[in-house]
Amino acid sequence: MSAQLPPVSGVQTAAISAGVCAFNAWQTVDFIADVHLQAGQPALFMAWQHYLLHTPADAVFILGDLFDAWVGDDAVSDGQTAGGVGFEAQCLHVLQAASQRAQICLMHGNRDFLVGQAFAQACGITLIDDPCVLTMEDQRFLLTHGDALCLADTRYQQFREQVRTQAWRDDFLARPLAVRRQMAADMRAQSKAHRAMCAHNAGDVFDADVDHAVVQQWLDAARANTLIHGHTHLPADHQMETQAGTQAGTQANTQTPRYRRVLGDWRDSATHPPVLRLCRPLDATMPRVCRLPS
Repeated sequence: MSAQLPPVSGVQTAAISAGVCAFNAWQTVDFIADVHLQAGQPALFMAWQHYLLHTPADAVFILGDLFDAWVGDDAVSDGQTAGGVGFEAQCLHVLQAASQRAQICLMHGNRDFLVGQAFAQACGITLIDDPCVLTMEDQRFLLTHGDALCLADTRYQQFREQVRTQAWRDDFLARPLAVRRQMAADMRAQSKAHRAMCAHNAGDVFDADVDHAVVQQWLDAARANTLIHGHTHLPADHQMETQAGTQAGTQANTQTPRYRRVLGDWRDSATHPPVLRLCRPLDATMPRVCRLPS
């Protein structure tokens, strides 16, 4: 069962997946995003590894950009022929160990949308759709990476529409691994240059935040009152306009608060990773955002 998202001009939209129903045994659920793992930042890798192997959470939802770039599942075998273990293989081993102690759910981000089922199965983790709904007790949480909601960045939305097609993926993955790695590095450099240019030019401001009107539409379609997302690197808890409703069994009108929970970039605080944690029993108050020690 899924709900169709309202159409957005110039942007491909998909159905909201029914997603995941939290098991009764899940007393604590963590949400993280934008870890941006990369071989050149070993301290970040160690912080992520420590978190996954020590979190008390029964389930961990990684809402995109776990990796700073993912060029195909075959990258896991890169480096092993020389007798060593490549970076992607190290990440696989961590996820394998973590999946033995908690349910790990991974959503694609704009940097790692090529993570495939082969990698997920090897890790023992579950790939989830973007967007999807997590149902926990009587509450519904809409989960998304967040990039599809940043409509003001029209240049990125055009790029996103292109690279999410099956034809583009097939063409990219057919190229040699070394070529794909270089292409990914070039795309990251172009993105960095674009952001720098927008920051430098007063008349060309880079707007990376979400479209609030579309957020409300998505929440309506999902029948949810909380959106949890990453991508913007603007961690905060926002209370939005309330949603009017009718209390069950009565004619009394109720006002249900709505929230937008934004996850942080791990590169900004790897020593105290930004984690959003939900604990049973749930209530209408804002969940505590935990900055866990490394």
